[in-house]
Amino acid sequence: MNKENLLQIYASGFRKNWELPALTEFGSDQTMTYADMARRIAALHLLYEEAGIKRGDKIAVMGKNSFAWVVVYMATLTYGAVIVPVLHDFNVQDAQHIINHSESVMLFINESIFDSMEFEKIPAVKAVLSLDRRAVLAEHPVTNHAVEKFLARLPQKMRRRYPHGFTTADVDYPEIDESTLAEINYTSGTTGFSKGVMLTLGNLGGNVRFGVASRLHYRGSRALSFLPLAHAYGCAFDMLTPLAVGTHITILGKLPTPKLLLKAFAEVRPNLIICVPLILEKIYRNKLRPIIEKPSVRRALKLPGLKTLVYRKIRNSLVEALGGEFEEVIVGGAPLNHEVEAFLHKIKFPFTVGYGMTECGPLISYTPWRNFIVSSSGRTLPSMESKIAGSRNPETEPGEICVRGENVMKGYYKNPEATEAVIDAEGWLHTGD
Repeated sequence: MNKENLLQIYASGFRKNWELPALTEFGSDQTMTYADMARRIAALHLLYEEAGIKRGDKIAVMGKNSFAWVVVYMATLTYGAVIVPVLHDFNVQDAQHIINHSESVMLFINESIFDSMEFEKIPAVKAVLSLDRRAVLAEHPVTNHAVEKFLARLPQKMRRRYPHGFTTADVDYPEIDESTLAEINYTSGTTGFSKGVMLTLGNLGGNVRFGVASRLHYRGSRALSFLPLAHAYGCAFDMLTPLAVGTHITILGKLPTPKLLLKAFAEVRPNLIICVPLILEKIYRNKLRPIIEKPSVRRALKLPGLKTLVYRKIRNSLVEALGGEFEEVIVGGAPLNHEVEAFLHKIKFPFTVGYGMTECGPLISYTPWRNFIVSSSGRTLPSMESKIAGSRNPETEPGEICVRGENVMKGYYKNPEATEAVIDAEGWLHTGD
């Protein structure tokens, strides 16, 4: 498998896909090309330099999925700082706890969220910037409004730095060892108990390289991003992997209600769908089960000749409802209901179930749908190992799943006791599953 450094994957990918669409916000006519995104990343790098941000400094981002959210994440990653995603629906106390615990020195946030936050309670933060517009929402007195002043001059600074315009030759990201911390992703919003999962460039890179090698996304493919990008699952396979290869990502920044999702699927026609079980379970419960429980359909299912036809029609209607052009649906984040899984398999719907956790950024196992075995969660990735611990006979008795390899986190931030409790001396991560 290609072991190209993650940041160089993005540098070469952005240059190669320069004119292709990178991001579109669903419901608007706004589209950002890879060139536009690389230019905005460069502008944010200038801001970081002016603000005195150093490699390894923590940058928090809290907001709904958006252009700005993606740019902040990618700019922080490619600068060499550490991104700290905070779920937009965490309450204020939990969010402030995470920002403080992570020692974040800058915060990007939706203004509606910051309105209920107390700036003096996040004292390490030098400046708070809006995700909704180009504006500084608050700034620590020690900076003497330096960030706000620089932000006002940013367009001129960009012209001075790139007098001939920003070109592919200007996309140049640092060579940083992949053992370097890249992200702290908090597993819980409970004040005092949040655990910050430390993910390195190598952890993120392991997920991205696998996704690229497996052609989950590819140049010119289409993706619909509706899972929270602050979660490792959505981040890895709705953003990081697609952006590595030149995929066009449509961002659904609103609450993904079933009605809105079906509308988005029909318009975007994604080539891959990643979702949590709840999505398929709702479709089954609200749309499919009422069909198969009709007396006429139940009678038809008892006749071998008609049974196949009925299942084909149900499968085709479901495929069409989800856009009609996807290779497969990857389900992850939680176990899929057995009844739903069995029915989807019965009608030959192209789905597969993977397994992972934030501590692996997130992927541990996956198998393409054509090779998927019902009630499994795929094969362990080539870059990972797995074993069953605490069972005298792993084939017949349950035990704990343990994994180690490229995707396993560095540990929990500022919590060596919790780290030692889950990663043993041989490097095995005890998943608790």
